Amino acid sequence: MDDLIYRLEFEAQKLVADFPPRLSDRNKQVVFGMSSPPGAIHSGAISVSRWKQMTLPEVFSRSMARPAFEMREDYFTYDAGTRDRCEWHLNFAHYDLFCAYGGRLFAQDEMQVAEHPALASLRHALLDSGSAALTVEHGVATPILIMNVERRCAVATEPNLEMGRPYGLYGNQFSSATEQVIRKATQVLVPPTTSNIIAMEAPAGGTGRYTHQEIEFILATAYTGFSAAVSESRQNISPNVQTVIHTGYWGCGAYGGNRALMPLLQMVAACCAEVDVLVFHTGGDSGSYQKSAGTFANIVPLNRTVKTNDLIAGIKRLGYTWGISDGN
Repeated sequence: MDDLIYRLEFEAQKLVADFPPRLSDRNKQVVFGMSSPPGAIHSGAISVSRWKQMTLPEVFSRSMARPAFEMREDYFTYDAGTRDRCEWHLNFAHYDLFCAYGGRLFAQDEMQVAEHPALASLRHALLDSGSAALTVEHGVATPILIMNVERRCAVATEPNLEMGRPYGLYGNQFSSATEQVIRKATQVLVPPTTSNIIAMEAPAGGTGRYTHQEIEFILATAYTGFSAAVSESRQNISPNVQTVIHTGYWGCGAYGGNRALMPLLQMVAACCAEVDVLVFHTGGDSGSYQKSAGTFANIVPLNRTVKTNDLIAGIKRLGYTWGISDGN
């Protein structure tokens, strides 16, 4: 596969033993201590692959069967895969993979690592091996995919006054909570489940209207990550397995992405990549997603061939503008 940069495999127990997470935040130490106490067994083999940015197809089409779009008004629940469905969940990555996992922040990226602690060990193993842990390099998208990593706990971040978190635990709220609040919010999963992760970085900090180049890069990044997931699913599970990707408002928090454009481009990418099901978790904001879905239905009609470059130009003419960082 010309688009594959590397593929590595790590035995989970040895990985965590050789490269224990380095946690400077006391509350993350609490979560890790609960999910991975001394003597804990970390099971399975973790596969990691890194992919170079793929060239978008010149044309594509959407059929009634694929992709199917599903909206959920929640956050990631990490559905278990089956013999017929390979489930993937996005990591809203920094270009330097998992670089902030041990500090005070608790945004989507850091929360995912806290719940899947072997991801922290994986970062250090990649750096130790000399394998670049970069999801963007020299302005080119290089998504990293991880298969079969244990999810050992679930951390509740929604506001709950009775549980001592009136403002929730997301983002900057996490580090200021008491240990008791963190313990109440953390559910240890016995036995652990396993997840497949697509780590890819959205562009950050733009201003004004999105340019053709920005839209094309976002689409190419998502297309690369989604296409790699389809390839990995078929290679590791079966040629006929359904690829199901769970996503949300990727790049719309700290990075200030537009909450109508980013879902739209992920829908287009799923179509181009022949993803079977795209599950969009709105976190309670269904309005932006529904606007995106309406636009997608208009610009990508069923059973019609669409020229990708013309589509990008058409999206640019819609005048989407950058938002503002939420500080998390």
